[in-house]
Amino acid sequence: METEVKLSFKDKESLFKFAKSEMFRQLCVNCGDVEPLLLENSYLDNSDMTVSGRSAMVRVRHYSGNVKDEYEFTVKCGGNSNEGLHQRYEWNVKSDSGIFSISEFKLNVKDSGDPSELLDKVFEGLQDDDLKVMCCNSFNRTAYELNYGSSKIEACFDSGIIRGADPLKTEEICELELELIEGDVSDLNRLSEMIIKEADCQPLDKTKFRRTLALAMG
Repeated sequence: METEVKLSFKDKESLFKFAKSEMFRQLCVNCGDVEPLLLENSYLDNSDMTVSGRSAMVRVRHYSGNVKDEYEFTVKCGGNSNEGLHQRYEWNVKSDSGIFSISEFKLNVKDSGDPSELLDKVFEGLQDDDLKVMCCNSFNRTAYELNYGSSKIEACFDSGIIRGADPLKTEEICELELELIEGDVSDLNRLSEMIIKEADCQPLDKTKFRRTLALAMG
């Protein structure tokens, strides 16, 4: 189960102003020079949008930077979002090729504790050839490790642009994602409430995938 809070900032300047703030630095474990990565996401589905219709998402992600160059496949399913808190079932597989295969994914996915029957349901009746790229986005991510309360939390500062089918229609990505790595969701909620009071941001319920798909579909 993925548990994270998404916070939306009005622009890139306000996002990174918070990253440099004394409040954030006091929470941060690794606030030295952190290498930003370029994340390029492609979302797969068939022509009938079967995966999306099952409240799921299939993502091929390419990480690139001076210290990393690899692919990761992710399937997310179900869950809910409320006041910026997102909780979803999630499965991940690392890859060298970036070529997604349903059978290979299910074979190599590690036991995350999430119900495997849900993963089977996402791909029920689908073949590899059915899955095509439906939409894409890319953004720069700078990630830090935080300690708050009794919890370990990853703070990801994401900045980029979502482009739609119409090149004149774009949306900016200026988000802080706070993902609970270990600990209690109450710590995550308290931390996000504190950040909202101190920084120029607000809870974000709509995911990057949903925003990207909406632009791609016009």
